[in-house]
Amino acid sequence: MIISRVINKRICNVTALQRAVSSTPTTQNAITSEQQQPKSRRTSLVPSKYRFMYPEFLPDPKPEWRNLIREKLERKDMLARRSKIDMPPEFYVGSVLAVTSSDPHAAGKTSRFVGICIDRHGCGLQAKFILRNVIDHQGVEILYDMYDPTLQKVEVLKLEKRLDDKLYYLRDCLPEFSTFDLNMEADILPEGSEVPLNTTKAVLKPRPWLERWERQDLKGIANLQDFLTPKMIRQAKKVETPWEKYDLMKEYRRTIPAEEQTQIYSEVQSELHQFELARKKMKRKRNIPSKLA
Repeated sequence: MIISRVINKRICNVTALQRAVSSTPTTQNAITSEQQQPKSRRTSLVPSKYRFMYPEFLPDPKPEWRNLIREKLERKDMLARRSKIDMPPEFYVGSVLAVTSSDPHAAGKTSRFVGICIDRHGCGLQAKFILRNVIDHQGVEILYDMYDPTLQKVEVLKLEKRLDDKLYYLRDCLPEFSTFDLNMEADILPEGSEVPLNTTKAVLKPRPWLERWERQDLKGIANLQDFLTPKMIRQAKKVETPWEKYDLMKEYRRTIPAEEQTQIYSEVQSELHQFELARKKMKRKRNIPSKLA
């Protein structure tokens, strides 16, 4: 009788251990699923338009320039810089901007320049954009570092896109396509509206040009064919590379994978969203006195 009782106790202990062991994986799976849910929610909350609104947050796709620690530190510096100055949430090549920067040689120690954005390039703290305007019949271009400490304010006077990704050909176009009033007032779009596409085509001046525009696939020039000779057309066809748009490996090397983009924007999404909310509150406060008046 005593031996049977001991055996029964040991059998009960073994069954209890088996139950405990079988229950531990489920609890671990539950814990891991609970930990993974917030990450999936965060990634799902990241808007897809962020990769077009904030392209400078994406690192350089070249492997020799990648450094994860440096990239994270740069993103923190960029967010801290955005919290100190009034910077627009988005602008594109073709938008009209007004930049106020500190200038020790100016009368009020600040200078303001208005122009059309003809190029936007760079990533991280090296992000840059170029503004162009014609002042006193002279073309003026200024290259700005987006996160330069001397910048005090960046305003979007007219938010729009153009047919081409770069507008360097405006240097050889008529001045009227690059002339903007320095006291131009802002044309604010209603909230939630899409960014308009300006289909205006610029008119080129006669040759000589700064570049061979016929060798570039440009859609924003109206009279390019008027100045081309048969020899220039033949040479342009020789250097064409229409197969590059089907080269998937080349496209993969010069871009960041979508999964990595979502992970990067999930880190900065909360801060960027707070900046957008604060900017909307400031707009409402500025509009209240005008409505009452």
